[in-house]
Amino acid sequence: MVALTTEKVPYNMFTHECRKWRQFRKLSQLELALEANVSQRHLSYIETGRSRPSREMVVQLCHAMDIPLRDRNNLLKAAGYSALYKESGLDEPTMAPIMKAVKRVLDYHNPFPAIVVDRFWDVQMTNTSADRFLGVIGAMSDVFSDKDPLNIAEMTLHPKGLRQFITNWEQAAPLFISRLKGEIASSCDQQVIERLEQYIRLAPSASDKANIQQELLPVMPLNLHINGIELSLFSMIATVGTPQDITTDELRVESFYPNDEATDLFFKDHHLLD
Repeated sequence: MVALTTEKVPYNMFTHECRKWRQFRKLSQLELALEANVSQRHLSYIETGRSRPSREMVVQLCHAMDIPLRDRNNLLKAAGYSALYKESGLDEPTMAPIMKAVKRVLDYHNPFPAIVVDRFWDVQMTNTSADRFLGVIGAMSDVFSDKDPLNIAEMTLHPKGLRQFITNWEQAAPLFISRLKGEIASSCDQQVIERLEQYIRLAPSASDKANIQQELLPVMPLNLHINGIELSLFSMIATVGTPQDITTDELRVESFYPNDEATDLFFKDHHLLD
């Protein structure tokens, strides 16, 4: 008589990573199973190592948990599969249509500043207005005059960067830091976490919460005083839809808009701070 066995599939790193991401997204097994359109029992078997997920199942679970493409590759490797998503250089031929579209967005936004940043907030592209604006700030600081690439988070929070020109620092800084902390809280990328924490430490005195105002504005403007000129700006962020490449997934376009008529007229009527 042959004895029956219930030998489990060997434990692999995927079981740990999948459970970690599920808990990070604050999902129960049932909630994730419903979102991924799989049975809770099958998901339980995957998380305990009793069942090895197929390549398609790994991708399905990653999609259900809205995991960034870079981390999806890590989960695929943890499950014993090759990486699925490529990380292209901005100058590679396959990125040409994306870069052309992004450049068009930047150019159309002139005479107002617009920049493209990566997951670290390193500046990858600028339009003419932003190039001049950042050049002026860099020229006024011995810290940023020769930095390439510039990092917007560092430049904003550093005492010798944009911070020295921000007139509503006490109101704007806590909200900006809160934004960085939100990105840290939603990321499992240790490199991102370490870099953003490094920038936050540049402004230790900034409070965690913005002061309550008598009348809250729709957005918190960034008010600047540079060379005797008063400017007030707010920004909007755009990402590439349906990205299938890590570089594309991590690009963000931040466009700045005038918050008052004087700032609007300044950018339209002047060569920026020349």
